[in-house]
Amino acid sequence: MRRTHPVLAAIAFAAIGSLVVVAQAPQQQAPAGQAPAGGQQGGRGGRGGGGAAANPTSFFITSVGKGDGANYGGLAGADAYCAERAKAANIPTPQGRTWRAYLSATAQGGQPAVNARDRIGAGPWHNARGAVIANNVADLHGDIERDRNQINKTNALTEAAMPINGVGDQPNQHDIITGSDSHGRARASETVDTTCSNYTSNQDPPQGTARGQGPGVWLGHHDRTGGNNSSWNAAHKSGGCSQQALVNTGGAGLLYCFAAN
Repeated sequence: MRRTHPVLAAIAFAAIGSLVVVAQAPQQQAPAGQAPAGGQQGGRGGRGGGGAAANPTSFFITSVGKGDGANYGGLAGADAYCAERAKAANIPTPQGRTWRAYLSATAQGGQPAVNARDRIGAGPWHNARGAVIANNVADLHGDIERDRNQINKTNALTEAAMPINGVGDQPNQHDIITGSDSHGRARASETVDTTCSNYTSNQDPPQGTARGQGPGVWLGHHDRTGGNNSSWNAAHKSGGCSQQALVNTGGAGLLYCFAAN
């Protein structure tokens, strides 16, 4: 048998080794935040592309009110309205979450009070552009350190990622319905209606009633501006429960909506 030439044998073994290396080499990974070759990256707020967004929308202010003042048909009706507005803007509900209106309810008819802060989950929450609003309930309400949230005119956006009119705009719509104190709880110490009968009434007080002494609802300023109180959730009480009463104090019957987890 003819002996294989040493040089040809070396070349053959080198070629086989190269094939093994190529076969075992892993696929190159795309940098963080970048879609792999041939694929698509998810759109902002979970509304585009072929994958899930890193920070899907989980907070917004309703772009329009229901049009019936503070009457939303109770907490359940207000929650449903938040879900309706999210659907209208093609915002998918984040997995494992439920849309809730940021509203407190007072004890009525044998039912205990409900605190807005207890309805919205644990966080974090992001606006329709992916910016963080607050990481948790404590930051949202300043339990440990004040102003740890990003609710302001720049970041407190609608479901369509648009700003809401504030002080200096026409018309001013910075009053957002909350029915809450600054810690996100029902105002149990009040002796008059502070939630428009837990969001089931559009009635105003009789003419001549002193401001704050008749039925109304507590409001927050989303732009953190106006009067002597810049609270996002407990700036002042409305003069009544009708749509016009809410408009008169600088609002439009709008709600804060959170995706609760």
